[in-house]
Amino acid sequence: MARVIDEIDAKVRAFIEAQAVFFVATAPLAADGHVNLSPKGGTGTLVVVDPHTVAYLDLTASGAETIAHLRENGRITVMVCAFEGRPSIVRLHGRGRVVAAVDPEFAAWVERFPAHPGARAVVVVDVTRISDSCGFAVPLMQLVGERDVLDQANARKGEDGLAAYRATKNRVSIDGLPAVDW
Repeated sequence: MARVIDEIDAKVRAFIEAQAVFFVATAPLAADGHVNLSPKGGTGTLVVVDPHTVAYLDLTASGAETIAHLRENGRITVMVCAFEGRPSIVRLHGRGRVVAAVDPEFAAWVERFPAHPGARAVVVVDVTRISDSCGFAVPLMQLVGERDVLDQANARKGEDGLAAYRATKNRVSIDGLPAVDW
């Protein structure tokens, strides 16, 4: 049975930070806009800041839907689920904001995470609702290892190449909303 939790306590924090993958869902305000659901991963890229705040490292990649949606309306849900061990799902509903790599506060946020080439932002979520559910139908899977393909691709691009990539591939969302402008 699902339940609503008052805050991210030590047990929930340990669960969240132990998962190798998490999912981020956002949507534009427009009824005909596309809901976005992005898988995220990498050890240490999702951290609990306090009982009502989480943050994750946003890396330069093929899209920028989450950034566009957060800039438009701030709505976000982060979901983590257990693929190993005891079944469980935790959903964090809240308001997100983008701390871009060019923002003065970025340096203080990015130091919470392992270094990754192509870090374009930190997404900070003020969590307004926390819930868990059983996860009984989520399959058991074993983590074979981390993928370094995105890090390698971003490292090969270099800073100038990353800036050019973001200018062409991350400027607007698939719905035409402004996304990355740095």
